[in-house]
Amino acid sequence: MLTKKQLDLLDFINRRVARDGVPPSFDEMKEALDLRSKSGIHRLITALEERGFIRRLAHRARAIEIVKLPESLGGEPSGFSPRVVDGGRPDARPANAQPVEALNASELPVLGRIAAGRPIEAIDDNPPGIAVPGQMLSGRGKHYALEVKGDSMIDAGINDGDVVVIRETSDADDGDIVVAQVEGYEATLKRFRRKGETIVLEAANPAYEARVLPHGAVKVQGRLVGLIRTY
Repeated sequence: MLTKKQLDLLDFINRRVARDGVPPSFDEMKEALDLRSKSGIHRLITALEERGFIRRLAHRARAIEIVKLPESLGGEPSGFSPRVVDGGRPDARPANAQPVEALNASELPVLGRIAAGRPIEAIDDNPPGIAVPGQMLSGRGKHYALEVKGDSMIDAGINDGDVVVIRETSDADDGDIVVAQVEGYEATLKRFRRKGETIVLEAANPAYEARVLPHGAVKVQGRLVGLIRTY
């Protein structure tokens, strides 16, 4: 399912490609959708790409390719069976594919919800578990998972409802995305920076202001090492 803004943008890109042979510029998209900033267009483009409707091509200007369209824009009905293209047997496995057993998945506890917006309490009782590929785990220290609530880290690719994988640590380098406990009781997911005698917790969304706090008010509880998204 697409939101109205996502559908409007996909329709606009499709019509411009059909008319001109090239997709519109970001300024043209912003104007067509009556948005105030290009960051909103970036979020919509990312959402369309994640849902498989468009593809961005590297190192090319206006490099957006329409991959598919929803039924409302003339695309194939949902549930259709895809055809195999460019040769190959339908049952052939790519050379770099791994069997599920080789992924060494581990189960981590989901210790509640972490705010990517206003801070909220992060830890719940009786946490459920989630399977995490072994490649996400560094092998150093304990790991846990948290469900993200809010959109303040959306420009870092972290959306509401995502599950983040956290390595437990009390240390962080400037620029790390961390779980930060603020003033001893609330926890939030933010980018960490030191500034003189203060700690800056930065959002990745221009709609949210950075929080500047004294060193003693912030305790790092873990660092982001992976992300899991379901649809």
